[in-house]
Amino acid sequence: MGLGEASARGTTMEGDCLSCIKYLMFVFNFLIFLGGSFLLGVGVWVLVDPTGFREIVAANPLLFTGVYIILAMGGMLFLLGFLGCCGAIRENKCLLLFFFLLILIIFLAELAAAILAFVFRENLTREYFTRELKKHYQGYNNTDVFTSTWNAIMNTFECCGVNSPEDYEDSLFRVLHPNDMVPKACCRRITHPGEEQECLMGSMMFRYNKGCYSAVVDYFEMYIYVAGALTIVVLTIELFAMVFAMCLFRGIQ
Repeated sequence: MGLGEASARGTTMEGDCLSCIKYLMFVFNFLIFLGGSFLLGVGVWVLVDPTGFREIVAANPLLFTGVYIILAMGGMLFLLGFLGCCGAIRENKCLLLFFFLLILIIFLAELAAAILAFVFRENLTREYFTRELKKHYQGYNNTDVFTSTWNAIMNTFECCGVNSPEDYEDSLFRVLHPNDMVPKACCRRITHPGEEQECLMGSMMFRYNKGCYSAVVDYFEMYIYVAGALTIVVLTIELFAMVFAMCLFRGIQ
């Protein structure tokens, strides 16, 4: 009788533990579902944003590729969160195993992407953008993608050059426009005739004097920290989700 009661009590405790794991996994997968929705939203916002971030992304192929990676990751996390919730509630071993394998692949892919971003971070330095600006910026040729992108950035963020207006010295822009010190995109709003000419001649009163690198970083600084924190949170949630998926997989009879 004692052995039977102990066995029944053990079975009850095992069932309670399995039920707890099931609902914990459901919670973690719901968080993954929300994380995927957030990444999808960020990716779509960057692609359709009318305030100029789309132009910044288009100026660098690495950033442009990163946006589509974010969209792909968001879509997969969205789908996996849904599958994980269904697998946990229905206690379906096939769904749980499929979920575990896919979430493992995504987890490793995210780690690889973070390592690659760290390795290739020099492609996003001030020196890189300054060098590209000096070599390719033409000034008033809006048919050139690079030039029109930089014009949009300077107009949107009210800045001039990468570091300052002095970036245009010894540049392609000065070769094409030897009489102008800065392009029109660097000029403040014109209220009186002659102010544009004063700006083009380099007058500090009528031009933007802040570099675009600092302007863009200042504008998106909060978003960068939030994105980094969310990345860490998502990776942690994925790790716990994999552990709970395996525990639930082994506990289901």
